[in-house]
Amino acid sequence: MPIDKALIKRSHSRCELCTSKDDLNTYEIPPDHDGSVDKSILLCNTCLSQIQYPETTEVNHWRCLNDSMWSQTPAVQVMAWRQLKQLSTESWAQDLLEMLYLDEDTQTWAEAALSNSDQPATLDSNGAALEAGDTVTLIKDLVVKGANFTAKRGTAVRGISLTNNPEQIEGRVNGTRIVLLTKFLKKSN
Repeated sequence: MPIDKALIKRSHSRCELCTSKDDLNTYEIPPDHDGSVDKSILLCNTCLSQIQYPETTEVNHWRCLNDSMWSQTPAVQVMAWRQLKQLSTESWAQDLLEMLYLDEDTQTWAEAALSNSDQPATLDSNGAALEAGDTVTLIKDLVVKGANFTAKRGTAVRGISLTNNPEQIEGRVNGTRIVLLTKFLKKSN
């Protein structure tokens, strides 16, 4: 069965991310696509163009991931994870990302695109590379504007998220999700 027909059958003629029925296209998921149904998904033009040109992303369009992230199809899970990761500066996307569980192979596949990016590494104050999920420690008291508290030196921030800016990370301090400058952090072991 040709890949297009197999994807249409699997998806019931709908975009596998937003469920639109209009202008459907086959999308082979990089970096290790092999032309198979298992490494491809069916996308509408809106989803496809925003994936191919991230600068055109309409944040609210991706709220559809709240439903599609629960798909049993690994290819759909991978693309949902990647889009949520891209939108992780949005609190709702970060919350969904924290709920999304991928088995080890699917998680590795989802993260493969990140390792191929041209974005510079995120480094702490000592030059150690930081990755999503790491724990860091504050090396200076930081006044958190708008939240009316001071994040104290020595505070551990667990399960950090990387941002598009290699000089910033996101994490929870005192139950509040904030952006922190990496020059005020050191990686914890």
